[in-house]
Amino acid sequence: MLSLRDPRPKGLTERNETNHSVETVTASNLIWLAAILTACCCNKLFFKSQIKKDNMENSRRLWLKQIGLGIAGIGLANVKSYASPVITEEFAINLRNHNDIIFLRSNENPYGPSSLARKAFTDNANISNRYNWDVATELIADLAKRNSVKDENILLGAGSTEILDLVAKLASVDKGHEPELNGKANYVIADPSYDYWTVTLDNLGLTKNKVPLTTDKKINLQAMLEAVNQDTKLIYICNPNNPTGTICKREALVEFVTKISQSTIVLIDEAYLDYTKQQSLSNIINDHKNVIIAKTFSKMYGLAGARIGYAIADKTIIDNLTNLQSNTNNSVSVLSKLAAIASLKDDKFVSNCYMLNENVRRYTISELEKLNCECISSNTNFIYFSLAKYNKDYFKLLETNNIEGGRIYEEKGKWTRITVGKMDEMEKFIKAIQ
Repeated sequence: MLSLRDPRPKGLTERNETNHSVETVTASNLIWLAAILTACCCNKLFFKSQIKKDNMENSRRLWLKQIGLGIAGIGLANVKSYASPVITEEFAINLRNHNDIIFLRSNENPYGPSSLARKAFTDNANISNRYNWDVATELIADLAKRNSVKDENILLGAGSTEILDLVAKLASVDKGHEPELNGKANYVIADPSYDYWTVTLDNLGLTKNKVPLTTDKKINLQAMLEAVNQDTKLIYICNPNNPTGTICKREALVEFVTKISQSTIVLIDEAYLDYTKQQSLSNIINDHKNVIIAKTFSKMYGLAGARIGYAIADKTIIDNLTNLQSNTNNSVSVLSKLAAIASLKDDKFVSNCYMLNENVRRYTISELEKLNCECISSNTNFIYFSLAKYNKDYFKLLETNNIEGGRIYEEKGKWTRITVGKMDEMEKFIKAIQ
């Protein structure tokens, strides 16, 4: 069982290591239970609704037994008496309705988390009352080994979103102390690309310099290179790119980085690289001091709701990012870290998810093309396609069939994105829009 090692000297602990039972239920127990149930509701990862209208109270107790999240380990001696104020009938009905929705919007892994990660959650719920520095050290060591770097080259964050936010602050920190030679401090990003996080850059006073994609929806590295000037503080490349699913070949990226990284920070977001066979750029960080690699457990590893990601960079960059993180490596919960450690050991789960995604994606693209929807070849768990020749109200059909999809990313061509779910979900999706 994965567990938190006690860093205190021997003899100072009074806890019986063979007995983890809790005799009483505290308010914190109830808060923890509510958090678990809310996470389950939002991510549909651990249970199937068993609620019947004619017997709501009994079904609620059955449902609580079946979610398998270690309620007994948390110490709930009487689920009915203690949980009832939290699990209202209204909550249960909303949960049932929530389960009827097909989520194809946020590029989550519909198969995750892995069984090892789930076991890490349930086996270690009782240590959530302790801080988790020791677990952070263990996870960082695992990540460093996997990426062929040193521990000093890794920084943990609450999802790669926190890493992107820290990089935004780093790129902006000296903006006011350097001469603006050609106008105003700026950052360079492909358009469209993943840009929700760039609001931090905008609010810190940097100007967004958007570079259009090529006609086949790929990031135009040459155009991005030409967009850089002496006031450019950051270049962001999402590879594979979100929302288009296209990929820059590793050799081209290395050549790009070699040309530009001496003068500005280059941030490579590899959130979806696990859905390809392409090697990460993590092993070039020692030769290219301004390169930062952002990675996440949210996609292939199915831990989107657990919020855990990390940066890989030269030690100096990591130190600078650390200075901008108020609680270094500890914005991630102990359970999320333990789940990440377990996930790294489950290669079979990753392999299975890869193959399932490949098969379902191939089916979906084939069916979309039959509906006159031009599709871009995808290297991810989502598909970018055009509605220009589709003659129905696509978004109305999604709404009518309780499917959450994407939005229009490019008005010209009416380009949108759909997440690749399970086969039965994608069959329902196709049926809904036929």
